[in-house]
Amino acid sequence: MTVPLTAPTLDDLFSRWERQQAAYVAHRQNRFQVMLDVLDLHCPADLTVLDLACGPGSIADLVLRRFPGARVVAADFDPVLARIARSVLARHDDRATVVETDLVSADWPSALPEERTFDAVLSSTALHWLSPGQLLAVYTELARLLPPGAVLLNADHLRFGDDRPALRRLSAEHDAAVQREAFTGGAETWERWWDLAARHPDLASLMPERERRFADRPPQPPASLEFHLAALRNAGFTEVGTVWQYLDDYVVFARR
Repeated sequence: MTVPLTAPTLDDLFSRWERQQAAYVAHRQNRFQVMLDVLDLHCPADLTVLDLACGPGSIADLVLRRFPGARVVAADFDPVLARIARSVLARHDDRATVVETDLVSADWPSALPEERTFDAVLSSTALHWLSPGQLLAVYTELARLLPPGAVLLNADHLRFGDDRPALRRLSAEHDAAVQREAFTGGAETWERWWDLAARHPDLASLMPERERRFADRPPQPPASLEFHLAALRNAGFTEVGTVWQYLDDYVVFARR
């Protein structure tokens, strides 16, 4: 797909982000639907949600559309994606708050509004950037923050290990097929989307800060489903499991 010469709008970048992410996550809307259904079944209508590592606000926007009485705090460390999230979520007036915080830092919750009590924490395709130790620390902090009965839902690829070679191969081949179809249909790759975002004047000025924040943060070894479940139990969640799976893509559930 040819990148337009004119600078894209923030709304256009959000729409293109959704298509780009769908290229890397098969049935992405299905995982979101399950997450929203769990909230509908478990939480009050006027729920307050923490969208952790929110990106440009994908989950937060869906929550606020589905639940007219909901409020969302959307948190991310990426200044570019946080800027898009502020624009996207502004359509919901004061029901959305966007904060920037680093989950690797021990004091990351200090950026959250002090008066908020969360009924749920949601995250999607994000926490795999954390090392296993960092992930356990985040889960432990969330267990401390959440009241009894609150839930955590984390949607992500949780790769099969070498002990399940057939499932690992099938998942990889399926990912490749989905990406080929999406990119042929016009979706941007991850790299091309960021090239496009850099054309926007507001975002271009934030790119150096983004580079500074993520310098010296190499990809982390993937944590398995079993590690996530064990880490949540050790963190203090009382009930853990999965509410959706498609090959190696899961929605992990934990109740405080």
